[in-house]
Amino acid sequence: MGLLQAVKGAVGGTLGDQWKDFYTVPDGLPATAALFAAVPRGTNAGRGSNTSASSNIISNGSKIVVPEGYGLLLFQDGKITGFVAEPGGYEWRSDDINSQSIFAGDGIVSPLIKQSWERFKFGGQPGSQQAAFFVSLKELPDNRFGTQSEIYWDDAFLNTQVGAVTRGSYTLKIVDPILFVKNFVPAKYLAPGQVFDFTDLDNAAASQLFNEVVASLAPAFSLYSNDTAKGNRITKLQQDSLGFAQSLSDAVENGYQWKSDRGLAIAKTAIVSIEYDANTRELLKTVQRADALAGSRGNSNLQASVAQGIQSAGETGGAAGMMGIGMASGMMGGIGGLQQPATPAAPPAPAADDPVTKLKKAKEMLDLGLITQDDYDALKAKALGL
Repeated sequence: MGLLQAVKGAVGGTLGDQWKDFYTVPDGLPATAALFAAVPRGTNAGRGSNTSASSNIISNGSKIVVPEGYGLLLFQDGKITGFVAEPGGYEWRSDDINSQSIFAGDGIVSPLIKQSWERFKFGGQPGSQQAAFFVSLKELPDNRFGTQSEIYWDDAFLNTQVGAVTRGSYTLKIVDPILFVKNFVPAKYLAPGQVFDFTDLDNAAASQLFNEVVASLAPAFSLYSNDTAKGNRITKLQQDSLGFAQSLSDAVENGYQWKSDRGLAIAKTAIVSIEYDANTRELLKTVQRADALAGSRGNSNLQASVAQGIQSAGETGGAAGMMGIGMASGMMGGIGGLQQPATPAAPPAPAADDPVTKLKKAKEMLDLGLITQDDYDALKAKALGL
């Protein structure tokens, strides 16, 4: 018992001419408005009791226009008696056996909505009068976040802890309007003239979301930078708004159950700025040098160290430094992209052919982290003729 669908889709033409009085969304709403009372339109709009505190009360025969991008919620005694997620024209008929209580559409979230409907629906026979509210089903923009000091997370690519100060914004979607209203919206917003806006500084519920997003940033960065499908590169973050949005959405769900408890999800993000701490900046410079040398990712630190050695040897003119670099290159089978110096290196000292000397130098490079244990074992076998 409840609603009859007079027309599916945009209302216009003959039906629009016939419906002299109906309820719909208010004019002049900000793009960030999430929930608000229905308002009357037509010949009776602005007259009599329709301008009072009961201006969103519909009765048998009332007509309601649901525009694209909005959902309709009907209440009686604080309980939900009807829900519409399909645009079109509807008529409230509590006494018509052909009427329906829910039009959830066939979208991806309709199963969630139907499940919530069964959980929160009005248990008895709906009365002739209902309170009508609209909820936005669009992406709600301009939800901002930012940190005042560094946040830290473990980064798999850099193999260390990374710190940064960041700020940006995200868009929200109400994926389950029934859960959203029943579990999250304060009661004061379920009244005519009130607008629930996520960007309203006086909205305590919206402020809570801001705090939860900030608390979820470090886990979100960790999820993003440690995801092998994204190449483990935190530097890609600012160009991957959808990828980071998924990481941030997962982080707030893991920490605060936005989707399962509140019917909310983060759709897109925009990182306005990210300022790494001094240690992280140095690490990123090392990675950039390694990238410039066109070596494999696993040898990035070794390549950067060899590049620094070339620079130091060039500045001091020391043959010893160049000899050490040549030995490192030989041990690793050559570093991709590194060219030999224009001037041939000085011939190695006779002692360099001594297996003990080779193993000693290889052990020093292993201790410094310039080669791996497998590299050392291979050099040891070669030096000993195994």
